Formats: sequence, structure tokens, C-alpha cells
Amino acid sequence: MGHRRRSRRKLTAYVVGATLVVAGGVSAPMALASPHGGGSGSSSSGEQQDFAFAAHESKVPESVLMAVAYEESQWDVHQGHNTSGGYGPMSLTDVTPSMVGGGEAGAAGRADLASLAADPSLHTLTAGAKLIGAPAQQVRTDRRDNVRAAAALLASYEKDLQGGTPTDPADWYAAVAKYSGSTDQAAAESFANRVFATMKAGAARTTADGQHVDLASQPSLRADTGRVASLHLKKTTSSGTDCPVNLDCQLAPAATTNYQVANRPADGMKVDYIVIHDTETSYQTAIDAFQNPASGDAANYVMRSSDGAVTQSVADKDLAFHAGNYWFNMHSVGVEHEGFAAHGASWYTQVQYQNTADLVKYLARKYHVTLDREHIIGHDNVPGPVDSLVSGMHWDPGPYWDWNRFMAMLGAPTDAGRHGVGPVGTAVTIAPEFASDDQTVSVCPADDPTGATTSCTDQTAPSNFLFVRSAPGATAPLAGDPYVHANAAPGTDEINDWSATVSAGQQFVVADQQGDWTAIWYGGQKVWFDNPDGANTVRAKHVKIVQPTGATAPLFGEAYPDASEYPAGLAPDSAPALSKYAFPSGQAYVATQQPVQRDDFYPANGTTRPTETYIPGAGTVYTIQYNHRLALVNSSDVAVG
Repeated sequence: MGHRRRSRRKLTAYVVGATLVVAGGVSAPMALASPHGGGSGSSSSGEQQDFAFAAHESKVPESVLMAVAYEESQWDVHQGHNTSGGYGPMSLTDVTPSMVGGGEAGAAGRADLASLAADPSLHTLTAGAKLIGAPAQQVRTDRRDNVRAAAALLASYEKDLQGGTPTDPADWYAAVAKYSGSTDQAAAESFANRVFATMKAGAARTTADGQHVDLASQPSLRADTGRVASLHLKKTTSSGTDCPVNLDCQLAPAATTNYQVANRPADGMKVDYIVIHDTETSYQTAIDAFQNPASGDAANYVMRSSDGAVTQSVADKDLAFHAGNYWFNMHSVGVEHEGFAAHGASWYTQVQYQNTADLVKYLARKYHVTLDREHIIGHDNVPGPVDSLVSGMHWDPGPYWDWNRFMAMLGAPTDAGRHGVGPVGTAVTIAPEFASDDQTVSVCPADDPTGATTSCTDQTAPSNFLFVRSAPGATAPLAGDPYVHANAAPGTDEINDWSATVSAGQQFVVADQQGDWTAIWYGGQKVWFDNPDGANTVRAKHVKIVQPTGATAPLFGEAYPDASEYPAGLAPDSAPALSKYAFPSGQAYVATQQPVQRDDFYPANGTTRPTETYIPGAGTVYTIQYNHRLALVNSSDVAVG
């Protein structure tokens, strides 16, 4: 099926084979009976015995340890991923600057990566390794030592709370809440409640590497929740939100590691974009993840599918880590939607659309955000900040978010006017009718965290996009992207392959016409899509079209000032041109009406920077509709056509 990329998932486990190396060298796993009950039957797996060994060693009830692992990983072995760290079955975290650079902070190229990754709550792996006297690398890669380190960490929490390690699992509720890593009481208790519900109900599973693990049920278990107060966690409140008055809106503050305190727009940092996401999880799981300091990301809002209820996780004035691109994070508000991109049409409900439209209109009025598809964008439209991150950028909310319907609710319909195509050099708006735009895509298990997809399957459904091809004809290869498909290989019909699609509301410049096929300038290429009698496009009016003033214009994913424009004492951030993309003379793209300032932001860090620092640059950039994603081009490198 061609090149596959990691699908967009919030807390995904990427599974590797488990080793059986213990601190003293290679050995067979020890077979110990559980000292506290709650274990398995007689046919214990190696992983089952790892839980028994670690529980006995650190005097943690085995059922507590196993239930924590089940909630963290379903007993699968993680190899660490993105800003979550997430190593081993216990999901111990060890966040490095490079992980932050590649996560939803979108901080690649920034000079302050080390401080972003320094919070102690992001390093439970190293803390646990120290407790058992094992190297951190061994705790990352060795299953038994990973479980041992987590057990020792849980025991240390319980000793701090009670002065000892009681044998009754009911007494470990507060320690489990602390293990969640959240500083918010509701999120920490939510994690502990799920752990205790697992202990009560029991669980059994064969892991991805073939280990059968069995946790016996304890139906009479009643958690002792009284000691949670001693953790001094923050309480979720319904006050302090910034929502339209008609919405059911509550506040559940994200962990402080998942955003940066700012004062937009009073500090000079404008909000120019609103980014539409989906969670790939349940509503509550997304909120809990944002409150987990190890998750590395948080949107400003989360919208529930069933009733359109809203939770605000990050204040609009602050810089939330949601888009995978720091500069776009600086200038955007992120709205997550409970749902799964591969099944979007069944999750994106009318009340979700309507309440999101009310919220977006409210935010657009407040921050003067233009209601068009260059400013109201999907996560799949956000550009990669640097070369190494372009191919892995997320593809949500996916092909089943009805952009026509949503933009009409905003009072800015994508299909307003007469369908058709103007002459070469004019612009068109992509506007297929959602209900009749049946497109076939391949959906594989990695694209669908619900588990409903068990093998790669073709799926045909009403969609928001059109495929673009290298020549006018249904059998012509799909357009390729140099970051996604090596050696000029064509694109694919995989649901997560954004490289050969245009979506409703996007605008492009007509490059050619042939029969039912229309060509546009797209990603540095002339590409074609089926457009009989102009049925899939509307002639765009009042648009700005730009062309290079020289042989080519470099394109960027971020727009930081020149190094010479940074104040003394601040290391300049780097945003090099996207080297595999081209904007050559002779091509043209639709741009925002006005260019915006190149700029940067450094948060206060309490020591060397007691206050935040906003850094405006002298140069300006246009946002252009380049391919499925946006791109930035220096206004000095283009002329308005």
C-alpha cells in the first residue's frame, strides 16, 4: 500500500518485544506466588511473574500494580513515543528535549527545549530507576525492571502518605492518584477510579507479544479515598471559562507542562487561526490526558460528541501545545472534538457542529479571526515546522468532517456562488457536495484506535475531499509529496495520506483544463482533479494571488524573526526553509489578504526571565494554500498577481 505513517493518536502504545534481562544479567523470570492476592491462576506468563516479583520486592499489592499497568498500557510494552515518553508496561516517562521538539509543542529548532523538558513530573522513569538502583536505559528496555521501578515508585508515594506499605489494596487509592502525574484532583481521581474499577471487575488479556496476563476480580473492594486531600491537588471548577453563554462549559486546567503562560493578544501575539482537531479518544480521556504532565499536549477546548458539552483546558490568552508547530500554536486556538477520524461521520454530531460553530464565531469576533479556510483550519492543514516533521504531521479531523456544513454555520459558506471554473490564472474554491462526494480510502488497524478495524479495508463514504492526480484521467497516478513518498513515488488512497487530496473550502489557482478535468498549482506541481461541468468548484472572488518575484520563493512552516532581531541574552530560534518544497516562477497560489509579522515568544522562567518576552520581527509573511497544508512565504519574495 506504499509508505505508512504513524496515525494520529493521543496516548498510543507503540509495541516492541519484551526482554527478560534483570539487573544482574540475563535470567529466566522468577515464578513467585503473589503475597497479596489478586494474581492469576497456575499458568503464569513471564509478565505475570514480573508483576509478582516486583510486588513482593516493594511490598505493593500485586493487584494494585497490575491494575495501574492495565490502565497505562493494557500490559503492552511501550518503547517510548513523542512527548509522552511512555516506556514499558508501566508507561514510565522520561521526556527529552528532542521529544518535546517533535511533539504538539512543535518546538523543533527552539533554543529553550531543555527547560521545556525539565519538569520533574516528566521523569518518573529516572526516579524509579534510582529507587531500584538500575540504569535508566535498563528501565526503558527491560520489562521486569520497568515494573520493578514503577512498584518502587508507588511504594515511595504510599510511604510518604501513610509511613508504610499496607497489604490492603483499598489503602492505595491516593498513591495511585499520585501515579497519574496529574496536578488536577478530578483528573487524578479519574485515573485512580479506573484503576480500582479494573481491580473490582478483574481483567485478562493476551498482550501484543503473546503474554497472557490475568487479574482476578475483587468485587468487594472499596477504595479509601480520604488521603487524596493530602496530595494538595487543584480542583476542577466550572468558573473561569471563556465560552459563549449558551454553551455548557466547564474548566479543567491542563498540566502546566502542556502549555505556556502568555497574555495574548495584549502582549503583541495575535490569534489568527482556529484549529479543528479530533481526540482519537473519549471526551474524558482527552481531558485527563491534557491534565497529565507527561502527555505533552493540550488544546484550549474539548467538545463532547453526545451533547456538545465543552471543557476548557487552556485559557485563550495562553499558548497551548496542540498543533505540532510552535509558531502556529503562538497564533491559534485549538478545539478538540470527541471522535475518531476513521469514523468521523458517526461521531461528529449536529450538536457538536452547532456548539463548535457558536464557539468559533465567539472566538473569531473576540480575536478578529477571518472566517475562511486559511484561518479556520484542520490539524491536517497545519504545516510541518521543519523538514524532519512534515511527513508525520497529523491528519485529523479527517475526511469526514463536513467543512461545507461547518463553514455555512459560521456564515462563511464554502460553496457560495455559481459552481464552475474560471480561466487559467483565476482561483477556485474546492466545494464538492459532501453527501454525494463518495470517496474510497483504505483504513488499516493503526488508523483506528477503536479496534473496530482488524485488517486493512477499503471504505467508501461521503467525504470532504477530492483526490488530485499527476495527469487528467482516473487511472493517472495520485500526486505525491516529497516528504511523504520518497523518490517521487505517487500518493496512496490510505486514509491518513494527505499528500494527494484537496478539501472543501481550500482555494487554488487554475493551471489548466481538459475535458472534465481541472488542473491547479498544488505543492509545486500541476495536479488534476475530476470536475465535470465545474460541479466540484466555485469560482473564488476577492482573493489575493501571489507569485514569486524571482526564480523561486522559499517556503516555511514557521516565521521567526532574523537572528539579529532577538534581544541580547535570548538565543535565536531557527526556522529554516522547507527544503523539499518549491514555489517556482510561473506558479501561483492563493494567499491571505494581509501578511502578518514574523515573531517569536519566550515565556517567563522565574529565574533569568522573570517576565515573558514577545519578539516582533521586521519581516512579514503570507499564509498560502500550498497543498493540503498551508505554507508561509516571505512577502518580500512574492508579488500580488
